[in-house]
Amino acid sequence: METALYLIPVTLGATPFHQVIPAYNLDVIRQIRHFIVEEERTARRFLKMADKSIDIDQLTFYPMGKHADPKQFRDYLRPLCNGEAMGIISEAGCPAIADPGADVVAIAQSLNLRVIPLVGPSSILLGLMASGFNGQSFAFHGYLPINDGQRSAMLKKLEARCSAEDQTQIFIETPFRNQQLFEDLLRICHPQTRLCVAAGITCEDEFIHTHTIQEWKKTTLPDLRKTPTIFLIYRPAAGEQRPSGRHRR
Repeated sequence: METALYLIPVTLGATPFHQVIPAYNLDVIRQIRHFIVEEERTARRFLKMADKSIDIDQLTFYPMGKHADPKQFRDYLRPLCNGEAMGIISEAGCPAIADPGADVVAIAQSLNLRVIPLVGPSSILLGLMASGFNGQSFAFHGYLPINDGQRSAMLKKLEARCSAEDQTQIFIETPFRNQQLFEDLLRICHPQTRLCVAAGITCEDEFIHTHTIQEWKKTTLPDLRKTPTIFLIYRPAAGEQRPSGRHRR
């Protein structure tokens, strides 16, 4: 195995490992002894789910979560600098996408260390794929402001960008605030703006539906208070056609 910093995707929720994680990832995981993790308890549980024979107590974990000191991140990479492969494990989905793993990767790149991203589930991309929206131009904004006035202003701004730039706008919220954000979208956005709600992606309770705001108001709204959810909006300018999608990557 090549000496590198491996970005190791994890499952989204309680999805079976083999359903979304390639077998090659497991081969890599088995050979790594140093892991930089967002939350050690979650990382241990994921590794044990990946392979029960892994001796967790023989591994070294370096915290990069919200209580970690970013000043230590460079020191975390010493094993890699000394020729040992390392891995990054986030709480869910792909490392370095909307999580502190990006800071560690940036340091590794600045040190000219090899970084290898592994294939796995990204709720952002899976939500975009299933939305029916523009997949050639899109923007992910993370969490919107908590303040009601600021959030309303941001939603109006993002909706305007949909038309002005023919661009899909993507954002998330903590589960306990999902319902409020959903209601704000229905209240603030134009009736013909299209909204995709992608909740519990890859899990048993997966819910992915796209409707106009007007149509959503006529439906029974899902309860999103405990489910990780991706919100996407899209509204091309009147009379414009979406890109044909000829240029594939």
